[in-house]
Amino acid sequence: MKLEERSVTLRDGTLALLRSPQPSDAEQLNAYLRLTSAETHFMVRYPEECSQSTEAAQKRLQAMLDSERNFMLAAFIDGELVGNCGVNEIADRLKMRHRASLGISIKKKAWGLGLGTILISRALEQAKENGFEQVELGVFEDNSRARHLYEKLGFQEQGRTLRAFCLKDGTYRDEIQMVKFL
Repeated sequence: MKLEERSVTLRDGTLALLRSPQPSDAEQLNAYLRLTSAETHFMVRYPEECSQSTEAAQKRLQAMLDSERNFMLAAFIDGELVGNCGVNEIADRLKMRHRASLGISIKKKAWGLGLGTILISRALEQAKENGFEQVELGVFEDNSRARHLYEKLGFQEQGRTLRAFCLKDGTYRDEIQMVKFL
């Protein structure tokens, strides 16, 4: 689904453009995924696992634009991709069509500017318009910044997967599942 472009002002006065990423953004998106995966251990992937070809990324972005319910929203500052938020249906089954999952990442240089609140708030609005009744996400137990943001936006903890993530250093992190009813 293609979303309408919007300009927003961040906390520091910077203007950001929110829009659906296009297939022409595929190369920048791949580089963005590698960078955000290297900046923190809170992503579900390591940078070396971001090996999708530009062509595959283009196809994925086009499929997202062609979807009736799933969407991706990207934030650009001066043409640079600095944030990304996606909403996808959990399953295309009658019993589960009311549920969607949300994923978000923001470049470290754009942390603290209110971009996470803006992206998720816009994504929740669109998810509701698309007929979803609840949005779910998973978060690393030690990602207190993200957990605070999700709670501020009305998400509540609904469970925990013990030792969900095994880091390269051999330590484990639990995943906290959260839900927001729309």
